[in-house]
Amino acid sequence: MSAPLTVTHTHGERISVACGAVELMAYVYRPDPDAFESRKPYAHPLRTLAGRTVTGYRPSDHRWHKGLQMTASHLSGQNFWGGNSYVHGRGYLPLRDRVGWMRHDGFDAVDVLGPDGDRVRMAERLTWIENGGREWARETRTVEVHSADPEEGAWALDWSIHLTNIRAEPLVFGSPTTAGREMAGYTGLHWRGPRDLTGGDVLGPGGRGGKGEAGAAAMMGTRAPWLAFTAERDGADAHTTLVFAHAPGNEGAIHASHWFVRSEPTPVVAFSWAFFEEFELPPGESFAYRYRVVVADGAWDEGRVESWLGAHAW
Repeated sequence: MSAPLTVTHTHGERISVACGAVELMAYVYRPDPDAFESRKPYAHPLRTLAGRTVTGYRPSDHRWHKGLQMTASHLSGQNFWGGNSYVHGRGYLPLRDRVGWMRHDGFDAVDVLGPDGDRVRMAERLTWIENGGREWARETRTVEVHSADPEEGAWALDWSIHLTNIRAEPLVFGSPTTAGREMAGYTGLHWRGPRDLTGGDVLGPGGRGGKGEAGAAAMMGTRAPWLAFTAERDGADAHTTLVFAHAPGNEGAIHASHWFVRSEPTPVVAFSWAFFEEFELPPGESFAYRYRVVVADGAWDEGRVESWLGAHAW
């Protein structure tokens, strides 16, 4: 049975969602100051119901990695990811004039829903702006926190995006792999884990995946309805599992998604919408995706993942 949730809104800065005494999520919409890190909203920290943090923020290896955030690493010559831009034949370069940003324009709703107050829904409007200040896209985003069950030791975050091209030319979405770097197709909704999840195991449907980086390599660049990342924690005799899942409607989206996942040297997962091939969004047209991230205490196996997903409808 889902537990009630509470919301604290620090206006102009962040929205916090808690279950009892534990802050499960902070959605930060006040932009960080460094434009090179691609200023945009992000969710950090995310925590398990036991209070263990499952996101990293500005790690020393990639300062632009911030919890769970929407990104676009290659978009019509601009970088809405942050940090260095990949240029084929030259590697990663600090091209500051290519880094765009996502402006928070406002919330249409911040609601606590359900008869027991067990679901929180945020509906946000954003504008994607290239480095020179031109507005390229309008986004409506919905972030929902729900299904917090202390007996199961898990809760879920649903993240949806509806993006419309408002420029006079197509928006071309790609990744470092579409630009020439093999198996580096990161873009889209991206999770960065904390340092102590490094080396975690990666699972997929049908027995795919496995231990550590070998498991990540087995799932890298594949298509599957879900992917799970599990690891033992530092400082506690405990494991954490995160499950990343596509909504059924994503199968009919503008472009097929593939998993970007690493266990080492950094724990990362992305729902990549342009891993191997670029795709275009014509002027005036839109696309939409919906994702789910389940945050759980304990080491879940494939059966436990399938059981939870099957019991919690979209």
